[in-house]
Order: sequence, then structure tokens, then C-alpha cells
Amino acid sequence: MVIKKVGVIGCGLMGHGIAQVAAQAGFEVIVRESAQEPLDKGLGRIGKSLNKLVEKEKLTREVADASLARLTGTLELADLADCDLVVEAIIEDLAIKSDLYANLGKLCKPETIFATNTSSFPVAEMGAASGRPANMVGLHFFNPVQLMKLVEVVRTPETDEAVYAEAKAFGESVGKVPVAASDTPGFVVNRLLVPYMADAMRMVERGDSTPADVDAGMSLGCGYPMGPFTLTDYVGLDTTLSILEGWHERFPEDPTFVPPQILKDKVAAGKLGRKTGEGFFKWEGDKRA
Repeated sequence: MVIKKVGVIGCGLMGHGIAQVAAQAGFEVIVRESAQEPLDKGLGRIGKSLNKLVEKEKLTREVADASLARLTGTLELADLADCDLVVEAIIEDLAIKSDLYANLGKLCKPETIFATNTSSFPVAEMGAASGRPANMVGLHFFNPVQLMKLVEVVRTPETDEAVYAEAKAFGESVGKVPVAASDTPGFVVNRLLVPYMADAMRMVERGDSTPADVDAGMSLGCGYPMGPFTLTDYVGLDTTLSILEGWHERFPEDPTFVPPQILKDKVAAGKLGRKTGEGFFKWEGDKRA
């Protein structure tokens, strides 16, 4: 099977980026949202992103216009029925995702490949919900999708090898470097990254250091582009907490998955990071104050 038509479910932070890189790579793309406002907002972000690339002379106007012409927005799930690949990038809620895949399993043609952009949930559970576990993979892109070169390609024990190969080839075709991952908590990147962020918080809880000093240490000592506290603020404290709580519930014996109290307290106080203007640091837009 050769992928030609791609469906993207969700046109938010991740979905609009996935739709954009697929359209730029020459795929026919149909992106589905649940309401008109977020759909218009997401398509608008794609247009602005392509315009910036043209302004920076990284893309010609002709290529940008052709990419936009390959994009179609819809509110109807049924419009994805004949897609060769459907990439889901909706809210990180397993019940909602599972319900979506149950509907897709009844709707899409038999050979459609299903791919979830989840960062934390078991891919196999979504495959089971679809009724087509052999067609299920994870395609975990990184934010911002237009710039980040990595995609984790996740296979479950039930994933068909041909399906996995097609998913990997798709990742390469949209300009990403695919890395193989098994269907384990956090796959490769988040399995290492989230516990690292949590350990940094535990250091501060113990009084070993401060968020600013830990970040300076990891940036200047290890060459990381941002320290763990800035990164947590950027990702969202609520998102980080949700991941840890989900893993801790599934694997209570692993101490690295225990959510730090300082993180729970910040979330309870509504200090969620960059998006609320304050987390471990204060923010002015996308920059630390």
C-alpha cells in the first residue's frame, strides 16, 4: 500500500503542524475538527506558518500555495473514510481516544492505517478499540512539528510489519527522522524526559537547589537548550502531571513515576506554566519574564 491521502484528526497545537508537513510533502490532506472555530484557527495557523517560510525564503510562494491547495478542513468524521492513513492528535484522554478509534474502525476502508500522536497512552489499547490492532501504530511527533526533526514510530505486538514499514516511510517522507519504539510508557523520549523533570522537582522539594540554578546547571553543564523547569513550564504543568499520574496508576511500583508534591500544588493553584503566565517561572507570552 502506498499512502496518498492523509486524514488528521485535531487541528490544534500538534494537529495543525502534522497537517502542514504532510501537505508540504505532497500528500492530499483532510483535517477534521469538532467545531468550526478551532478548525478555522488551526488552518489559519498553517497559513501563517507557510507565509513565514516564504518570507524567510525557505519556501517559494508557489510551493506554499500548492501546499494550502492540498489541505481541506471538515467537521465530519465520515469524510476520512477513504484515507490511506489517519493520524489522531486530539486531547490526551484515553476514553475519548478509544471511542474515536471505535468509530474509525467501523468507518474507514479495511486497509487504512491508524496512527496516534499520543505521548503517554498505550497504543495497543487504541488498536483494540478500533477492532483493527494490526493496522495500529504510534506516530509521535514533537512540538513544533514544522521544526522538530524527530518522530517516534511505535509498534505494538499486534502491529503488522507492512503497516509499521509504511508508517516509518511516511515519517521519512514528511522530512522527519523516525526512531523505532515499543509500546512502553513514554516510548523513548518521554520515558527518559518526564522522570528527569520529576527528579529535578524532587531536588527543589528537598532544598538541594532552586529551579533557576537547576536549569542553569543543565543548560550550561550539559548543553541542553532549556533546563527541566523551563521545559515543564513550556510543556504545561498540568500535562506533565497528567502523564505522571497515568503512569503511576498503571505502574505504582516504579518510584520515578510518583508525581512530586510541588507539581501537584502548582497545578492546584492554576499555575500551569507558559500558557497561564506563571508556573515555576513567570512568563510574558512565549518568553520568561
